[in-house]
Amino acid sequence: MEAVTHPRQRRKEARPAELMAAALELFVEKGFVGTRLEDVAARAGVSKGTLYLYFDSKEALFKAVIQEGILPILEQGAGLVDGFKGSAADLLRALIREWWQRIGSTHLAGVPKLMISEAGNFPELAIYYHDTVITRGRELMRRTLQRGIATGEFRAVDVETAIDVIFAPVLMLLIWRYSLGACCGTAHDPQVYLNTHLDLALRGLAAPNAPGKRRTSK
Repeated sequence: MEAVTHPRQRRKEARPAELMAAALELFVEKGFVGTRLEDVAARAGVSKGTLYLYFDSKEALFKAVIQEGILPILEQGAGLVDGFKGSAADLLRALIREWWQRIGSTHLAGVPKLMISEAGNFPELAIYYHDTVITRGRELMRRTLQRGIATGEFRAVDVETAIDVIFAPVLMLLIWRYSLGACCGTAHDPQVYLNTHLDLALRGLAAPNAPGKRRTSK
């Protein structure tokens, strides 16, 4: 019989991207505490020594996952905000839907849940995640809301509070996916959920006499 080559077959070399992909899978499956470097190496099909050629600790590996997996998406989001020519409502829709497509519907969605559950045990990583991811994400939302308020499309609101209120349901959608949703068998259709959320949020933000006021359900 011909030998079947397993995709995780042990080999002498692996690119850092493959190691980070294996680490992300394990962080989501087992949490930060439960993930061992030898498990990451085995998942990537290399020796632990090979992994240490690229990453000297589990913390360094986690930070690399953030830097290579999430930061490019945030940078693209900044470019979207910089160059967007449509309404603030359309920009808000684009940001939320792009975030879901690039993060929420992928293994990266497990990272926020991981940080919520383990931040108290690893405060340095929590601070790193806050400063690197959350702060930048909030800035994109802040600029979007401020644009809408400045043009009269959105009513005046407390922007910092509104950022949390708008994003909280989206965060809940992925937390459910990686917690009770995995065992309770009840899950929302993400697109229906996001459309409903955006409809409610944008109706709440809309100024009474906003120029070009339109339906927000699409």
